[in-house]
Amino acid sequence: MISLDITIDDIINRINELLEFNGWSVYRLAKEADLPPSSLNNIFNRKTFPSIPTLQKICNGFEISLSEFFNFETKPLRNYDISEEEQRFNNLYRGLSKRKKEILMAYAKGLSTVTRKE
Repeated sequence: MISLDITIDDIINRINELLEFNGWSVYRLAKEADLPPSSLNNIFNRKTFPSIPTLQKICNGFEISLSEFFNFETKPLRNYDISEEEQRFNNLYRGLSKRKKEILMAYAKGLSTVTRKE
């Protein structure tokens, strides 16, 4: 049998870390994860362990896998292979709604096809 030794505080800290990384509020997470805000409030305020389906919805909201959620040590939120500016852009992008991501992608594609007169 595998022992995970994960506490509710570990889960709360990881969610808080992901909220901060994405620049989201708990309400935004609830919306992105398609969860009632009360479910997240129970986790934070009552220190209730979330069910696996609830955790999966939280991960879906953050667009990460359950494995990435629980990979505290080897899956840092900061990608050191890119510049600070690229990381800031990436963080901003992750905080956008699906629709805004589509708009930004279309805009970026348009910019990349523009020829410069130099």
